[in-house]
Amino acid sequence: MPLPEPKPRTLRHTRRIELNGYERDDGLWDIEAHLVDTKSYEFSNHFRGQIPVGEPIHDMWMRLTVDDTLTIREVAASTRLSPFPSCPQAAPNYQQLVGMRIRSGWTEEVREKMGLTNGCTHLFELLRPLATVAIQTIFPLRNRRRPPNPDKRPPLLNTCHGWRDDGEAVRELYPAWYRPPSE
Repeated sequence: MPLPEPKPRTLRHTRRIELNGYERDDGLWDIEAHLVDTKSYEFSNHFRGQIPVGEPIHDMWMRLTVDDTLTIREVAASTRLSPFPSCPQAAPNYQQLVGMRIRSGWTEEVREKMGLTNGCTHLFELLRPLATVAIQTIFPLRNRRRPPNPDKRPPLLNTCHGWRDDGEAVRELYPAWYRPPSE
């Protein structure tokens, strides 16, 4: 169901984030994100001068190469456009992610390892959706090759409304883990 009709308004800012998951020929997976921020009006930037309507203030990329266990094998990050000249210097710091594993609490581990000023707010914001796309890219294909055991606790159990242990999805797909709703 779409959102209700909005009140009259004027678009001022657009953030586009595109994420894609790729299966590589060598058995690894590339998960890529591209972030672009634009304004619907011309504005002045201290370092770049006048930014015309539609020209990105941010244009950034990140690629995580992971294996089947979601362990990061390679990282590529790039800042093509940013508001400050030093922003692109943060991209190489994401090499610190190599060897880390995407799992619950992963973004907090990254923040702790890298600190706040060694990274970029916008590249950091891409980590959570990159993790989600990695899971959505890899697990369905991996599960087709090696079907999940319905008696093993589903990793997504109780992580959202659809995966709650008293819901219909768990009742149908993982009956051993189903718990009837309490009255």
